[in-house]
Amino acid sequence: MEGPTPVSALIHVATMVTTGAFMIARCSPLFEYSPTALIVITFAGAMTSFLAATTGILQNDLKRVIAYSTCSQLGYMIFTCGICNYSVSVFHLMNHAFFKALLFLSAGSVIHAMSDEQDMRKMGGLASSFPFTYAIMLMGSLSLVGFPFLTGFYSKDVILELAYTKYTISGNFAFWLGSFSVLFTSYYSFRSLFLTFLVPTNSFGRDILRCHDAPIPIAIPLILLALGSLFVGYFAKV
Repeated sequence: MEGPTPVSALIHVATMVTTGAFMIARCSPLFEYSPTALIVITFAGAMTSFLAATTGILQNDLKRVIAYSTCSQLGYMIFTCGICNYSVSVFHLMNHAFFKALLFLSAGSVIHAMSDEQDMRKMGGLASSFPFTYAIMLMGSLSLVGFPFLTGFYSKDVILELAYTKYTISGNFAFWLGSFSVLFTSYYSFRSLFLTFLVPTNSFGRDILRCHDAPIPIAIPLILLALGSLFVGYFAKV
């Protein structure tokens, strides 16, 4: 799709890309009969999480950074299924839907206001023009990196803890790659915030003059998703 719209946010975050993790969780009785399949799932998920995170740190397209982040989080869901914690995987799937949809829609608001410019290197200095969107993206990014007591923290912290306490080669492999992925996630999340909102502006003058913050029809779903990104993890935790 051309840009982050409500439809693409829904498809990328809550349906299309997460059906694999949901299918594995639904078919968990079958996978429990094959320890080899679970090991393969664990290794595949851990490598997906790590490789997508390392790819995300090199992207300059605002939408691509978020898309690779989605792929990385999908890796977390997969390797959590591989270590036989299917409910935690679905818990992370639900939490991820809130803060990633928030980031997609916030990015769409910025891209739309900047005349469909998606290159973060051609933005910068937008915090003064987009104070509401900047605050919303900051909330989503903090939840994504697992900042304590936000929604992402309650699932990502448990995932890494469960991988560490598995005490198997595949569990340790998933734990270490997942831990490094957290570092890369923090890097590309705050890099995108700095390049888009905080560094000196590198935009065309006409774009700066015409840019505007999120209108009401976009602001309302952003506020609802922000509330989910802040509180859903706490209220849904077991």
